[in-house]
Amino acid sequence: MIFLTALPLFWIMISASRGGHWGAWMPSSISAFEGTCVSIPCRFDFPDELRPAVVHGVWYFNSPYPKNYPPVVFKSRTQVVHESFQGRSRLLGDLGLRNCTLLLSTLSPELGGKYYFRGDLGGYNQYTFSEHSVLDIINTPNIVVPPEVVAGKEVEVSCMVPDNCPELRPELTWMGYEGLGEPTVLGRLREDEGTWVQVSLLHFVPTREANGHRLGCQGAPHVSLLCGADSNPLPLLTWMRDGMVLREAVSESLYLELEEVTPAEDGVYACLAENSYGQENRTVELSVMYAPWKPTVNGTMVAVEGETVSILCSTQSKPDPILTIFKEKQILATVIYESELQLELLAVTPEDDGEYWCVAENQYGQRATAFNVSVEFAPMILLESHCAAARDTVQCLCVVKSNPEPSVAFELPSRNVTVNETEREFVYSERSGLLFTSILTLRGQAQAPPRVICTSRNLYGTKSLELPFQGSHRLMWAKIGPVGAVVAFAILIAIVCYITQTRRKKNVTQSPSFSAGDNPHILYSSDFRISGAPEKYESERRVGSERRLLGLRGEPQELDLSYSHSDMGKRPTKDSYTLTEELAEYAEIRVK
Repeated sequence: MIFLTALPLFWIMISASRGGHWGAWMPSSISAFEGTCVSIPCRFDFPDELRPAVVHGVWYFNSPYPKNYPPVVFKSRTQVVHESFQGRSRLLGDLGLRNCTLLLSTLSPELGGKYYFRGDLGGYNQYTFSEHSVLDIINTPNIVVPPEVVAGKEVEVSCMVPDNCPELRPELTWMGYEGLGEPTVLGRLREDEGTWVQVSLLHFVPTREANGHRLGCQGAPHVSLLCGADSNPLPLLTWMRDGMVLREAVSESLYLELEEVTPAEDGVYACLAENSYGQENRTVELSVMYAPWKPTVNGTMVAVEGETVSILCSTQSKPDPILTIFKEKQILATVIYESELQLELLAVTPEDDGEYWCVAENQYGQRATAFNVSVEFAPMILLESHCAAARDTVQCLCVVKSNPEPSVAFELPSRNVTVNETEREFVYSERSGLLFTSILTLRGQAQAPPRVICTSRNLYGTKSLELPFQGSHRLMWAKIGPVGAVVAFAILIAIVCYITQTRRKKNVTQSPSFSAGDNPHILYSSDFRISGAPEKYESERRVGSERRLLGLRGEPQELDLSYSHSDMGKRPTKDSYTLTEELAEYAEIRVK
């Protein structure tokens, strides 16, 4: 049935090609076994009146439009192709005979996709055919089991793999069939669109004991080497490799079957033919292409700051790979078509500590290995380390970068006290990578906050830093304490009294016609005096000293701290109580 459906398709193509128009035929889909090759059958046609002297063609991958710059699989004019197809694509057909059959070898999963053909007859006579073939690359056979298996009734189980590689055909092997029956190999069968499959059948009569039995099928590429000689008498034919006899027989021809080809089968094979009258020999080289093995990394993984680190990354593949070592997406070293790569880091620093990757790749695949370089160094206390005060609590943060992990201690020189991370009541510590963070918490600090020195040490050195306080303008007032608040308030009262006395004397002197009927200015604390202080000299001395303490400039009499009788009960303007507002804020902080 398969043959009957294939023949009409073939003759329909021949009939269409005689019509003289742009057209192409190829299977809409084709499968191939990973590691083998695939031949994509292709024929095309063009108008008869063109009569080109030379016919060229291009195969594209995943896009038919040249303006999209698709990867070039094959190009007859220049032989320049995309790197993924270098050494892996070849034209089997003759373009002059309108045959565009393409061969792809050593298949890997990334080659799966759509393949388009473009005819090039010269000048404007170029045409990309919409017909295309979808290549599916598989790595396991397809096993077909009947939907119902009944004990005592014969069952047929089939195993199929695509067989579209003329150079390297897969071989099917059943596993776990012992006691069930002998498999039957049907050979190659042609599918509807001209593709081929390798089929093997297994017939057996199941029993109840076979329930749950596991049955497997394996498909692997194999190589057949043929040696033939003509002589009389018949020759003794011998296949040899590296001086070891692999197979021999007295015959005109002798096959050497290499099943499940691996890199171990790569090498030179010799065939020796001899009889009593002489001998001849021929050699053939078998190249097994394969993706890189997982790279191995050797070298110094732990170093002290300033030392040199040497790392060797190696792998095996055919062809030789591109090797690259990088860290955090930054390439540090690379070589092309070499199996080893040496990385040297001179005078390492803490920034060289971390995770690195060695990546090996060729056109058949990619493998990578991660490794870590550890750089040991003396502690470094980072700039974000500081102290902060809030109400009656002081917290100090000390952030240290170190390898190995350091010990951290907080020293309070004014109190002759040292607290380390083992005292969990006061210190909390945690580590993240190379950063070690310790937090010291001191409660009930109503007086001035103490000086705090953070000291960190490991086997490579010691580092100390006095931690700065954040929010210094508030801390300055915090240092005054509750006693200082009372004194500052008394000084404020003295300043107000002095100013009001000065203004009263000035107004009396300049206004002799002042009458009680007018609305006089009501002054704050006009008769207030600090007990024991001289009248004028002492007030001026106090005002001058407190002006220096509070950072005020200008003469005291320039400050207007009064308001009129008509404004009683209203809030003074901001300019009239700026000093009072600031003192109230600071006083509130000090009291807390």
